[in-house]
Amino acid sequence: MLEIKNLKASINNKDILKGLDITIKPGELHAIMGPNGSGKSTLANVLSGKNGYEISGELKYQGKSLKEISIDERAQKGIFLAFQYPTEIPGVNTNNFLKTSLNKVRKARGEKELDTLSFLKLLKEKSSELGIDEKMLSRQLNVGFSGGEKKKNEILQMKVLDPNLVILDETDSGLDIDALKIIADGVNSSRDKKKSFLVITHYQRLLDYINPDFVHVLSNGKIIKSGCMELAEELEKKGYKKIN
Repeated sequence: MLEIKNLKASINNKDILKGLDITIKPGELHAIMGPNGSGKSTLANVLSGKNGYEISGELKYQGKSLKEISIDERAQKGIFLAFQYPTEIPGVNTNNFLKTSLNKVRKARGEKELDTLSFLKLLKEKSSELGIDEKMLSRQLNVGFSGGEKKKNEILQMKVLDPNLVILDETDSGLDIDALKIIADGVNSSRDKKKSFLVITHYQRLLDYINPDFVHVLSNGKIIKSGCMELAEELEKKGYKKIN
């Protein structure tokens, strides 16, 4: 699904990723943990196609290079990024945003676009699965939402768009236990043999609910250690400084 070899990324002449290697196969869930400034969010930005980075190395998705593919094209090809700090978009209704986004993805896949009734039926089904109040969906996108509501809305977008590669950039940041469980339930109910996940987090608590296949420690722009859930538990006990 995703193959990264010797990935280097810099911005404003500052080197951030310094030779990162990771391979994520279909059906796998990988977690990346690391201290502030280690390059976690830069990795998410580079994968999503955010402008401004100078990159080198190999970056492949489904066997093809991502380097020359725009943000829109990546989304249409099934790459989804849940932001650490979702943006508020005044004047844009959440329902309309989701319907437009879904139909653009379906069109890119060669599928028939959904009419309003079919879309609302799908949205009601996905909202119910996540325990999200449908009233939230009639509001402007993320405007006036609490931090937890914004993160829930990101997971709802993921469920509706049904991407192939899901990147969660510290989606668990600042969440109470109920919101955290909604995020975890959304991830767990979406996992299958074809879909892959890259979960970026500081803490073990989300991983306790989603049970990743692999855990990686990112430090100073490189993966310095990989393992399974026991590695996350070790990090929780010892901290990053004692991992080598």
